[in-house]
Amino acid sequence: MIIELDGLSITSEQEFHKRIASAFSVTQYYGNNLNALWDLLSTDVERPVELIWTNSKHSEERMGDAYKKILTILDRVKSQDESFGLDEKFSYQLK
Repeated sequence: MIIELDGLSITSEQEFHKRIASAFSVTQYYGNNLNALWDLLSTDVERPVELIWTNSKHSEERMGDAYKKILTILDRVKSQDESFGLDEKFSYQLK
């Protein structure tokens, strides 16, 4: 599965959560916070998943620390999948 998020429309943590929940079709039960993001990406979605965040610099400039916290979660999920030795993993790209 390839998920693409456009950073031009992501200027806050709240907007990121709204977009990611919509992209994965989990708006009914997604908690719209960093814990929910971890749960979603680490256990709830089928692999492989590639998240492509286009115009990510735009988001970074507007989101500040929230952007860094989200990237920390993305890195943790990626590292977890690698440590499990999974053939099909979570990955992400910032463009």
